[in-house]
Amino acid sequence: MPVPLKAGEILRGRYRINRIIGQGGMGSIYLADDLRLSGRLCALKEVEHDRSLSPELLQQAREQFFREATILARLDHPNLPKVSDFFSIGNRDYLVMDYVPGKDLRTLMIEARQKGEFLFEGDVLNWANQLADALAYLHSQNPPILHRDIKPSNLKLTPSGLLKLVDFGLVKLLAPGEVTITVLQGQGTAIYTPLEQYGGDSGHTDIRSDIYAFGATLYHLLTNTPPADARERFLNPESLIPPRQINPAISNRTERAILEAMNLHPDQRPENVEAFRQMLVGDQPTITRPIARPIQLRDILKSDPERILWWISIGLTLLMLLTIVIR
Repeated sequence: MPVPLKAGEILRGRYRINRIIGQGGMGSIYLADDLRLSGRLCALKEVEHDRSLSPELLQQAREQFFREATILARLDHPNLPKVSDFFSIGNRDYLVMDYVPGKDLRTLMIEARQKGEFLFEGDVLNWANQLADALAYLHSQNPPILHRDIKPSNLKLTPSGLLKLVDFGLVKLLAPGEVTITVLQGQGTAIYTPLEQYGGDSGHTDIRSDIYAFGATLYHLLTNTPPADARERFLNPESLIPPRQINPAISNRTERAILEAMNLHPDQRPENVEAFRQMLVGDQPTITRPIARPIQLRDILKSDPERILWWISIGLTLLMLLTIVIR
């Protein structure tokens, strides 16, 4: 595992390392200050290539990194962090992105579980709508871009309620008519990874691989329970518990959509993100969580004034009769 950079180190005379905000087998993600643009925070994704690579393979990997980074820097979507720079230092490559404030969905899920609660389905579907927008945009690029590591911890909710799909660490560019190509490689996180992705770069993955991870992410968010991974399900098809058996508050429609997305065979999944979105919410707006506030008299009167006044008159009559009896 690469030795992480220290707080205070300055890269390229511009990015001052603040602290580590994420870590993996290929490197770390750092919060950094942009010394050229005062007050701007950014996230630096670090990739250290396998030291056992021959000079020729290392050169190929580095060239692939720059090709992919160039494409990522062209992306512009509200649900994706903007890639603003990329560079190499020694054996490490760096991708510079906007820093996204807020909590990731894994943290929100854990907080709900600690309270003995589930996340509100309407909230999760609203987030799913935003994630679908981001993935549809990535998949529509030429060549299509696969994220390959969709999971709750890679989805951040900003203070304004905007969802951001972060960490392009496993991104793949889809080569037309053949297997995907990549340099920022990896196999994703097991419980969200489809069976075809276990082959690494030798496996054939396409946009339906992201749809599987999308469905597995929704399963986890709505049940507080990680889904059985694809390898376990291949050996034991009954190992995936239907979501409503864990959280009966989940709608039948949402459960059906999630299970369709999590089919082991890609051909049995929705063919694209828009088809999956239609299965989840259709053209209907998602349900928003009602904002709790004290009930006031004017609210009661507005709801059904004639019926309320009728009950008031009955109450006053009974009160008068009770007063007469007491006397």
